[in-house]
Amino acid sequence: MTALLDVGCHLPARSVDIGDICVDADPKRLWTYRRLFGLQKVLRDPGQDLRPLLVAAVDSLTELRGNEHRVRYVVLGRTIVPAVRAGETLLEDVCVTLGLPNAVAFTLTQHACAAGLLAVDLAGQLLAADGDPDALALVLTGEKAFAPILETIPESTVMGEATAACLVTANGERDRLLGVATRTLGQFAESVPPQPLHPDFVKDHNEVLAEVIRQACRNAGVDIDDLALLLPHNVNMLSWSWTCRLLDVPLERVYLDNIAVTGHCFGADPFVNYVHARAADRLRPGDLYLMAAVGLGATFTAAVLRH
Repeated sequence: MTALLDVGCHLPARSVDIGDICVDADPKRLWTYRRLFGLQKVLRDPGQDLRPLLVAAVDSLTELRGNEHRVRYVVLGRTIVPAVRAGETLLEDVCVTLGLPNAVAFTLTQHACAAGLLAVDLAGQLLAADGDPDALALVLTGEKAFAPILETIPESTVMGEATAACLVTANGERDRLLGVATRTLGQFAESVPPQPLHPDFVKDHNEVLAEVIRQACRNAGVDIDDLALLLPHNVNMLSWSWTCRLLDVPLERVYLDNIAVTGHCFGADPFVNYVHARAADRLRPGDLYLMAAVGLGATFTAAVLRH
């Protein structure tokens, strides 16, 4: 069964107030971001491109050391499709730096910020089909907000640059993937910045996310009330408060501590939240938990795991 052998992350050292990013926002909008959305600061590293940020996330994986030769696949779950200039080889460069020259490396796109969770599920399927019980897959997530249109999602969130890495196995005994659900609403494929979010997407977002979470629980054979913790994408607190009302789940069961600190870090959010929740003793052996993410375009994904 697909499982997370290890999860790590990298947080850039520079903390930037959202007011310094949303410089053209009117005071009312900035008040909404701070007071209703819970956004305060984001983490950025303007002196680095994406390569060292991904490598730093992998370097935090203690289980990878000495097991580099076992890595069969490296999957980069990308939010942004045009990652580098023509002719550059981001993922290949990362694999060389990490000492993984024999791994099959590829990028998963078209699911925006939900790509990281889908990459974990895909990695597990590839490992199961491979048949080697010792084989591992490395999943990478996170982006650079390298252009003004990538710094914010209007009326929704502000973007940060944390990255995350997951070491996936097909035979793990902890953090086992019990059920996944995903739904894509293709009618919103063009509703991405710099275009404004489609009003129907904004209206339906929380109900669709809630239903995908319910479906992931059904696929895992568990009830929502069995979940000890929800690890969200860090879009904003208001959205999650509405979703929790639809699910009849206390907001305290959602790990929201990072929204004010990191902002929304593309596809890395659920994994960064896992690392921090584990360190804060919010996850205990045997606990059921759920990771969730929504990618503009629009893909909703949720995954139930047992710690």
